Amino acid sequence: MTTYVVFTRERTTDPEEMAVYAEKAKPAGAGHPITRLAFYGDIQTLEGSAIEGSVILSFPSKEEALAWYNSPAYTEAKEHRLKGSEYRVFMIEGV
Repeated sequence: MTTYVVFTRERTTDPEEMAVYAEKAKPAGAGHPITRLAFYGDIQTLEGSAIEGSVILSFPSKEEALAWYNSPAYTEAKEHRLKGSEYRVFMIEGV
């Protein structure tokens, strides 16, 4: 079943770490069946606290989403995201 990984960036705390994350995150997707549905486009907050940015990625299955998220390449990139920002990340299966 199609699974979506949704990132919401609440706040950037270290732009330099985020630049390293951006460098490492893109190639970490190589070999994984990722479709970008939204990538830091224009955001209009309709309810709740405003966020800085959001990304929605689509995968053919939960297993493939987790294979990417837990891959050594993305794990290395993620360390920089965690040092440079406050995010909320969740995975949800489609209908």
